Amino acid sequence: MDKDWMNVHRLSVTYRQGVDHFLEFCAKNAKNPNFVHCPCVKCANLERMKIVKIKEHLFKNGIDKNYKVWYHHGEDIRVSGVGPSKKDKCFNLDYEDDHIAELFDDAQHESNVDPEKFIRVLKDSEKPIYPNCNRFTKLSTLIRLYNIKAKHGWSDTSFTDLLAFLGELLPEGNEIPLSFYEAKKTLCSLGMQYEKIHACPKDCILYRKRFVDAIACPTCGESRWQKKKNSDEVKDGIPTKVLWYLPPIPRLVRFFRNADYAKNLTWHVTNRVEDGYMRHPADSPAWKTVDDRWPDFASEPRNIRLGLSADGINPHTSLSSKYSSWPVLLVMYNLPPWLVMKRKFTMLTLLISGPSQPGNNIDVYLAPLVDDLGLLWHDGVSAYDAYRNETFNLKAILLWTINDFHAYGNLSGYSVKGYKACPICEEKTCSQYLKHSRKISYMGHRKFLPTDHVFRTWKKAFDGKQEFELAPPPLHGEELNEKLNKVQFKLGKRKVAPKKRKGRGNKREEVTSEPAGPWKKKSIFFELEYWKYLVLRHNLDVMHIEKNV
Repeated sequence: MDKDWMNVHRLSVTYRQGVDHFLEFCAKNAKNPNFVHCPCVKCANLERMKIVKIKEHLFKNGIDKNYKVWYHHGEDIRVSGVGPSKKDKCFNLDYEDDHIAELFDDAQHESNVDPEKFIRVLKDSEKPIYPNCNRFTKLSTLIRLYNIKAKHGWSDTSFTDLLAFLGELLPEGNEIPLSFYEAKKTLCSLGMQYEKIHACPKDCILYRKRFVDAIACPTCGESRWQKKKNSDEVKDGIPTKVLWYLPPIPRLVRFFRNADYAKNLTWHVTNRVEDGYMRHPADSPAWKTVDDRWPDFASEPRNIRLGLSADGINPHTSLSSKYSSWPVLLVMYNLPPWLVMKRKFTMLTLLISGPSQPGNNIDVYLAPLVDDLGLLWHDGVSAYDAYRNETFNLKAILLWTINDFHAYGNLSGYSVKGYKACPICEEKTCSQYLKHSRKISYMGHRKFLPTDHVFRTWKKAFDGKQEFELAPPPLHGEELNEKLNKVQFKLGKRKVAPKKRKGRGNKREEVTSEPAGPWKKKSIFFELEYWKYLVLRHNLDVMHIEKNV
């Protein structure tokens, strides 16, 4: 099919005829005309909708001109002759629903992939799921089934039962594995690597670097291993607490191996409208401060600007707060606004297991991530840009964090409760205790208004007083860094000498910190060389603010 119409103006007759031919192609090849990928610039084949709705999007937003092979809509990548030859040789898959070819092509470039495992995956990508099957291979079938399992929350046991049934249902000689364990072994070589790092159950240390061989926590004395039920004997090899760490560097490198992603990761320079309005984080003072202070970093548009978010979730889908896991996510702001928050571009980097939240001790778990962020800033890593067909040195910077107010306190180290709960005003926080409701309210917001604002002179509408004070200036990062150097804080819970109590015998006490004022600790992010120079280090997320207001 002639695809030159994709490059002409959306109001031309040629474009209109091309859209009609494309929609006819979709209707002919789509399994479900109400659930088709939309190839417009904003949806980028990430959203599905009715064909009629797609037509509206194509005229409103335009078609993605890089979508040369319509494999999402039934075009065979082998027939088109456009796709990479390695995919043509190794795959005979359902391109409409899966990105297996891209996944496989990326995995084979990973430097830390086991060659033997990769060869097994290569063979699985060529084996039909049962003799004489021309549509599905063993690999494509397992990926499809695994996606369904993840989407609907199937248990491992139910998935094993399904595989056993499919093994009986399909013709003799089929390649269906007999258990979920066997299926995982097949798929692991395609996925990104992760690390399971043992942790102290009281959040004191991670068993890495100099503590990698320790069997007990040097801070609190707790054993690294679980204890047997009703016994002090430990289960050697079974840790009491585990941190799941998914390094971001391999994933950042992998994004650039996809030509479409590599192009979108420079959108903030090549396609962003600069008209003085705030349309993108690149229009913000925080972004521009980085450009001005580190021009070498800013001169490479492919260098990544990151945002970090962390909060507690209950994985058991109930309102009970007895168990809380903490995921830590990274997003890339180089992307267009309609792609930044898409699921595929949101990177889970840490999963801190429960049952209790880490609180201010979250810095213990952030250490591996901060080490990688430091590497991405100082030295960078070699990456291949598939869009420009060149290798370059990839660097990254963490611009800020985005959290609710409680997590804000955990990450910044500031106490967000009590009379001095504002991290900006600090000791100058305007607070008042409400006797009857037994709560602290925070007034005095009029001091943040312009000096000539009419609200400053109103009395009756506020507290019966006029407001002429000026807003307290926030501390600069360098000033804050010097102030926090004086804060004494030790992560985790440490032993202290037993204290005698009359009539009660001896009792062990645990001390977590020796704070100075509202600051409870110096955040681990200050280990990043650039952190103290950033204009805005922590943000409050819009969702919680809107909900509370």
